[in-house]
Amino acid sequence: MSCHGEREGDAAGLSDRVMHELVAGHREFVAFVERRVGDRTIAEDVVQDAFVKGLERGGDLRADESSRAWFYRVLRNAIIDRHRRSTTAGARLQALVDELQRAESQRAAEADRELCSCIGRLIDTLPPDQATALRRIELDGVAVKDFAVEAGLGESNAGVRVFRARKALREQVTRACGTCAEHGCFDCSCRKPQAG
Repeated sequence: MSCHGEREGDAAGLSDRVMHELVAGHREFVAFVERRVGDRTIAEDVVQDAFVKGLERGGDLRADESSRAWFYRVLRNAIIDRHRRSTTAGARLQALVDELQRAESQRAAEADRELCSCIGRLIDTLPPDQATALRRIELDGVAVKDFAVEAGLGESNAGVRVFRARKALREQVTRACGTCAEHGCFDCSCRKPQAG
């Protein structure tokens, strides 16, 4: 035993006696960590990492200090470090998820604006009764039966009008947009529609 304040083991690491004590306490150390991290596999990893750090920093063990108490301190620090890393990684992952969701929302909004502006121009080329039917039902979200009441039509007549309007619009989109229409009218560079 050395004088008070001196180190146990040399600068290269821990003494054989200390290593045997730590290896003998392996299960106890894993159980200690598992109670704090809630996962056996993570606990095994933390203890393994702490053993490696213990070997590297064995010179930190004072001769008057219990090797087990010293190693519990190493484990507490390892648990705190792991928690900090996982919190930071979780925050980074959440920031990435948020950024991707914002980008997707922006892309969808841009696509909707582009699609609606193209379709809006093409609706104007339809006969007025068909254009009104499509605007109310497709763009405003009014139910066919409600549109029928608004237009003074029977529900089946309103349905026929909407069917014909959709067919006429599809033809206008094909005429104006060509292959763009086959790909959902995204990145549209259609020419201005001509009255048909």
